[in-house]
Amino acid sequence: MFRSSCILAASLALLPPASLAQTGQSATGAAVAETWLPTLQVDTPQQGFDLAIVMARRAVRTTQPDVAMLKAQRSRYAEDAASLIDVSAVAAAWFATIAAANDYWRE
Repeated sequence: MFRSSCILAASLALLPPASLAQTGQSATGAAVAETWLPTLQVDTPQQGFDLAIVMARRAVRTTQPDVAMLKAQRSRYAEDAASLIDVSAVAAAWFATIAAANDYWRE
């Protein structure tokens, strides 16, 4: 269980919080979540990789919304090579999905 937590927490550290979706206000003033993933279509593999990282971070944020808890555990996985490699595997899985959705950027 700890290893899974570390994998998810480590992926949170990959990008600054600005890449996560923002919430807005509806016409009635109620908070609504903006669409943060309108498409998997991107122009380049680099953009695909960036999107994969955002998706991994979003999964972390969804499953563990307590940022303080994530940061508290950061020191436990930051020096664990296996955990860091696992984070790469999560990003690679998302990237494979995005690449397939973009027909591997074939013209």
